[in-house]
This record gives sequence, structure tokens and C-alpha cells, in this order.
Amino acid sequence: MRPAAGGGIPRGERKVILASSLGTLFEWYDFFLYGALAAITSKHFFSAVNDTAAFIFALLTFSVGFAARPFGALVFGRLGDRSGRKYTFLVTIVVMGLSTVLVGCLPSYASIGLAAPVLLVALRLLQGLALGGEYGGAAIYVAEHAPPERRGYYTSWIQAMAALGLLLSLGVIAGTRWLLGEEDFAAWGWRIPFLLSALLLLISVWVRLSLDESPVFRRMKEEGRLSKAPLSEALGQWRYLKLGIAAMFGIIAGQATLWYASQFYSLYFLTQTMKVDGLTANLLLGLAVALAAPLNLFFGALSDRVGRKPLILGGCLIAALAYFPIFQGLAHYANPALAEAQRRAPVQVIADADACSFQFNPVGAAAFTRSCDIAKSYLARNAVNYANVDAPAGSLAKVRVGNMEIASFEGGMLAAEEREARLQAFQAELRDALRQAGYPEKADPAAMNRPMIVLLLLALGVLSAMTYAPVAAAMVELFPSRIRYTAMSLPYHAGNGWIGGLMPPMAFAMVAASGSIYAGLWYPLAFALITVVVGSLLLPETRGADLDEDR
Repeated sequence: MRPAAGGGIPRGERKVILASSLGTLFEWYDFFLYGALAAITSKHFFSAVNDTAAFIFALLTFSVGFAARPFGALVFGRLGDRSGRKYTFLVTIVVMGLSTVLVGCLPSYASIGLAAPVLLVALRLLQGLALGGEYGGAAIYVAEHAPPERRGYYTSWIQAMAALGLLLSLGVIAGTRWLLGEEDFAAWGWRIPFLLSALLLLISVWVRLSLDESPVFRRMKEEGRLSKAPLSEALGQWRYLKLGIAAMFGIIAGQATLWYASQFYSLYFLTQTMKVDGLTANLLLGLAVALAAPLNLFFGALSDRVGRKPLILGGCLIAALAYFPIFQGLAHYANPALAEAQRRAPVQVIADADACSFQFNPVGAAAFTRSCDIAKSYLARNAVNYANVDAPAGSLAKVRVGNMEIASFEGGMLAAEEREARLQAFQAELRDALRQAGYPEKADPAAMNRPMIVLLLLALGVLSAMTYAPVAAAMVELFPSRIRYTAMSLPYHAGNGWIGGLMPPMAFAMVAASGSIYAGLWYPLAFALITVVVGSLLLPETRGADLDEDR
């Protein structure tokens, strides 16, 4: 296969890229919906707990799908290596699409009780299992059709379409919000984007049915070179297992956490921490994603010239240096009144450290009755940045807002009614102190610097494209054809599912535990640096590798 005249893509390869990438766009649209709507769905499926716990529960349910992805890689990877690339990722899109449609049909907790979150988790597991087989199939299918000198460019279309899948989901959400209004959208309109997946599923199945099997797999099958046990070969032979572990930490960990920082955590940061309304935040992120998506093609083509490693490791290193400045800039430009209040009247919790509990309370079962916990739980629930100041043992916790101090109370020995009354009084006094110090309840739309917000989100998007665009080619090129589907899917989905997918709840928990609204950034920063070190020392450059070679 050679490039068409003028450097274009021949018609046959265009069909392969379009069919694989379009299916990936639809599939990622399905998966992104839940992440973008977590703040709303949490109120419908986890209404039995408080708002903070419900939101964390929703994030954990989002992560359940990612946690299932490596197991999907095991199931569908083996199927892809034994039965073929085409039919495997045809199955994955059907499972993924049906699971997404059914999320839009699920009754809420108020209607069927505990069965609602249980069914939601089950559907998220099915989505995760399906996605565990989807990406590897699409990447391998395109790469095995691509000329070696353009493999990075061809496979980068998959990454570009993944970004457009997010854009499509955000566009549908924003359009539905605009048509229905926030009240109706929050009440029932959030279901519409999920239900629209039925149409996308039909289109995706039709497109993928038109594909033929990849030439590499056909040759292996004709020559009798298929692996009889791809799982045991990929996991049981140290040379492949070692390579998979190195790929997980030397390529995927930094790329995945950067991707979720730019596409998901930035949205949570704007809406939950900076108090930007959901429609505005979705539109700003959508614009940044639209501007950054074509850069996947640029960086994919660039990786064909300079190699995969320089872009992946260079992007991770730059991201590690840029995380804090970018998010501090988002805070400044999204809610300048909040940033100014934090500078002029910083909040401190003055308490005995031994009397303070870990504020991460995902099941909502913890009863915070000690004075320190009462103070911190309110601040964490309202995303107020605070510093911890040690106080003498046994002292009553206080919250200092600028020059004002509000004493908390010990609620352990109080009757329930009295404790609730004291809690309401304390929260009202603290709320008034925060308002007097200039802490806003919501971001002021007139004060936002939208161009700068988009520019900062675009900076994250550029770094994400820089690291993500070469990933498909790099992972395909690492492993021999007979076990490629299994061997590349496992580290890819373990890194994305277990490291990247856990970023939103882990970052949220780190913020709640420390008091700093930026504490969650240490999570992607650490993995970015791990990727730079591991990738530099343990992984080869793969550009131009022979995909039909037995190794």
C-alpha cells in the first residue's frame, strides 16, 4: 500500500480509516456522556446520600467502567487474536451502544430504590468491558492497513475522532440544555443524549459491517501462524509481560492522566470548584477540544518523522511543569472574585490534627460530629480552599476567614435535634463570613475571561494531542502480530482504566482531604514524571517496525 499521488490517502485506506475512526467517535461519545453528566446523574441514582458523597459515588461509578476495561481486553483481545480484528470490534460496539441506551431508560433511586445504582453499575461494567476490546481493535485494524512510513498519521485519526466523540457529546448536552433549560434538563432531559445513542449505534454497526479483515491477520491465518493461546503467551512469557508493564507506565500512565485532566478534570474543576455554570463550562471546553482535535493528525504525522518517544515523553514532561500554572490560571480567569477572595482573605482551619478525620466519605455513612470534621466537611462540600493550622490537643476547631474566626462545636454528645440546630447555625455563620470576605456563591459570567479560559484549556488539549496521537502506532508496533490484540490491549486499558480512569475521584478525594483545590493535580503530575523516567529507560523507539514480523 502506497500513498496516493500528492501525498493523500488512497481510497481503500480512506474507507478503513473512516470506518474504524467513525465507530470510535460514536463509541467514545457513548462513554464520555456519563463522565460529563456525573454531577447530574449523581442526584438521580445516589440521592440517598449527601451531595458530596453522591458526586464522589457518581465519579466512582464512572471509574467502574474504566476498571473493567482490562478485563474486556482479556476477553476481546483473545477473540481478536484468534477470530479476527473486524468481528471482534463489531461485537464491542453493539455491547457498548446498547449499554448506553439503557442508561437513559433506567428508573431513578426515588422510583426503584437500591436497584437503580446497582443496575447503573452493571451497565457501566458492560460499557467498560466493551471498550476494553474496542480501541485495540480499531488501532490494530488501521495500523495493519497503513504503509509503515505513514502509520502514525493513519492511526492518529482514531485519536482525533476520540476527541470529536467528546465534542459531540458536549455539543448534544449543551444543545439539550439550551432547548430544555437547566431545570428540565436536570430533571429528565439528561436522558436524551443517552437515548440518542440508539441512532449512533445503528450507523456504527452499518459502517463496520462494510469492512474486510486486515491483511496481516488474513496472512497469519492462511499461513497457520495464529497463536493458539494468546493470553498465556502475552502474560506467561517474561519478555512480553515485561514489555507490557513498561508500556503501561512508560507510555500510557502519563498520557492517560493528561487526557483525563484535559478532557474531564478540567470540566469538574470549572463547574464544581470554580462554580461556573454547566452550559458555559461545556461550551468553553467544547471549543478548546474542537481547536485541539486536528492537532492529533499533526502530531501523528510528526511521529512518523521524529519517532513516537520524543512526542510522548516530551509532552508528559511539559505537562508536569504546566499543570499547576494552567489550573491556577483557570481559577483566575473563570472566577476572579473567588481568586481575589482567596488572596485577600485566606481560609484556615485551626484544629488539633489528631481530631480530624479523612474527608473522603464515598458511602455517606460517616457521621462527622467532631468540631474539626464539622468545619472541614462544610468547606470541602462548598469547594472552599483552606489551609490547616495545628492547634493544641483537645482544643475546639475554628475556621479563620481573613480576620474573622468562627468556632465550630463538638456534636458527639448532643441529641440529634440539637446537633442539627447547632450545625445549621454554624454553617450559616460560616457562610455569612465567607460572603462578607467576598467568596461568591457562583462565578460571575460578566467577570469571566472566556478567551483566556479557552486558551488555557487549549494548552492542555495541545499537550494531550502531543502525547496521545502517537500512542496507537507505538503500542501496535511494540508487539508481534500473533498476540498483538491481547498484548497491546492489556497495558493500554490497564493504564487508562486503572490509572487514568481513577483520576477524577482520586483528585477529588485529595482536594477534600488536604483542603487545597489544586491538590488533585499531584496525581497526574506524578504519573507524567513516572512515564518520562520509565519510557526513557525501558522502551525502544518503534517507528517503522515490521508489523508482520514474528518476534
